[in-house]
Amino acid sequence: MSDNAASPRALPWFVRPDARAWRCEPAPTDVRVFHSSLPDHAPTALTELPSLAEELGVGRVFVKDESCRLGLPAFKALGASWAVHRTLAERAANGEGQGPVTLVTATDGNHGRAVARMAHRLGQRAHVFVPQGVHPQAVAAIVAEQAEVTEVAGSYDEAVRVAAEAAAAPDAILVQDTGWAGYEQIPGWIVEGYSTLCAEIDEQLAADGVVDGPDLVSVPVGVGSLAQAVVTHYRSRPSERAPALLSVEPEAAPCVLESLTLGALVSVTTGETIMAGLNCGTPSSIAWPHLSGGLDAAVAVTDADSARAATDLAAAGVASGPCGAASLAGLRAVLTGVGAEERRRALGLGPSSVVVLLSTEGIAANPHAGADH
Repeated sequence: MSDNAASPRALPWFVRPDARAWRCEPAPTDVRVFHSSLPDHAPTALTELPSLAEELGVGRVFVKDESCRLGLPAFKALGASWAVHRTLAERAANGEGQGPVTLVTATDGNHGRAVARMAHRLGQRAHVFVPQGVHPQAVAAIVAEQAEVTEVAGSYDEAVRVAAEAAAAPDAILVQDTGWAGYEQIPGWIVEGYSTLCAEIDEQLAADGVVDGPDLVSVPVGVGSLAQAVVTHYRSRPSERAPALLSVEPEAAPCVLESLTLGALVSVTTGETIMAGLNCGTPSSIAWPHLSGGLDAAVAVTDADSARAATDLAAAGVASGPCGAASLAGLRAVLTGVGAEERRRALGLGPSSVVVLLSTEGIAANPHAGADH
């Protein structure tokens, strides 16, 4: 059901009351073992922000700060590293040759840079396709990883299409973080890679005295891969205290919100937004069953909402780009304004609730690069 009570305009919002009862299989346990073996691996910070808890009327607010993950300014390296590792291992096991391959992907910045970093580290080539309008700093960062970069005249969805065509060449492999019919194994490995982030949150909360886990997790969403990982983590174990899960998108690209509202996976026409990494028109096919089953709520926010959230996080000591700050912008939109009490009740939040915000990127490489592709 949607909430149309807000004034002066309706909040783009969807809520479903039975999501916390939905269950799925867990991520494999060897993902975290693999990440721990990498030379530059370290858990990212979980930072408590009491001022936000007071503002939002909850007990405690924590921010998972992904501004430096495996030497890159976003969480994307978790998924890219695991997927490239699995892809090359499968290729070797199948006897498909010992020579170098070209890892092909489409990106607005962080995913492509992570794939390029892994390719270079492992002696492979990388070819990264970027949609029109990607920030020059993001392109330069990918080129610095020794990748070939091609700009596509069109949207992110068009860049994905062109990248998939290029990956049909001999000795080329598509490493894309969105799935569709016939292309789901590698995107599934990318999602598995993100499980490390969720496991860290559990341990860090427990060390801070929160032994029962969070009451709500707020996740920025593009195609939905990170949200799929979060749903998988929290909906794969029996728990009477399963948290509410909130997805946050730009109003310019609310493909998950629109799909949830209509009850089916649909594409939307995207507009311009500073949340470039969330500017996706179609949810991932492998993410959709998890999003439609396990998300409690979805909200869309404006660029102004995201920019304000980024400024406030910076003032509190958390460097976050517009995509990463969307998690705070979305929670603010839900917990304030007309209709807030009804939305708060729908999510089961009270004055002692514990909330985790996923800040999926820093701001060093590209102020407009992405949380979800």
